[in-house]
Amino acid sequence: MTRPETVHRIARERVVAVVRTDDGRDLVDVARALVRGGVSAVEVTMTVPGALDGIARIADALGDDVVLGAGSVVGADDVRAVVEAGARYVVSPVFQAEVVEAAHAAGAAAMPGCFTPTEMQAATDAGADVVKLFPADALGPAFVRAVRAPLPHLKIMPTGGVFLDTIADWLAAGVVAVGAGSALVDPALVARRDWDALAERARLFRAAADAVGA
Repeated sequence: MTRPETVHRIARERVVAVVRTDDGRDLVDVARALVRGGVSAVEVTMTVPGALDGIARIADALGDDVVLGAGSVVGADDVRAVVEAGARYVVSPVFQAEVVEAAHAAGAAAMPGCFTPTEMQAATDAGADVVKLFPADALGPAFVRAVRAPLPHLKIMPTGGVFLDTIADWLAAGVVAVGAGSALVDPALVARRDWDALAERARLFRAAADAVGA
């Protein structure tokens, strides 16, 4: 999958599951449950123990059934490591030009974290494929709507505080996708390995996104 194809598929999926757990042993099962529920864009954060190994195992087990990314990536060395493990896009909590450059050099999409219109434009000028609005709950959909009025070219993905009942508001504001963390990948469900419940949670998020016209 090429970098443009990755970005296109994320924009089509519109929901990215952000996996941040205390144990990386079940990452393949987590990804399988999410995909079964209709959420195939999965971002494994580098804060998960054994994240690199987990990314590699997900890539081997699910192949093109999953649009696999790595989150909480800071620094070019981490970029190269996660892409080698199988990540197709790299998500950061902050904007670092070197991370964007390293991701593109490795053939992966770059999604740096930004908080202000100036940061978003600077990241886009540096080649960011999508800008991650983080923490999104501090600003809300009205902020995105206001920013995109003069800057409609920005591809924004809010992450942090995205919930099932706010997906429609975010998508209506013009975001390209939403990053859903614990509201989707519930740590309690993962801890008790309730994959059916996790798949059902994914179905609810999928339905909420699908209910909003593209």
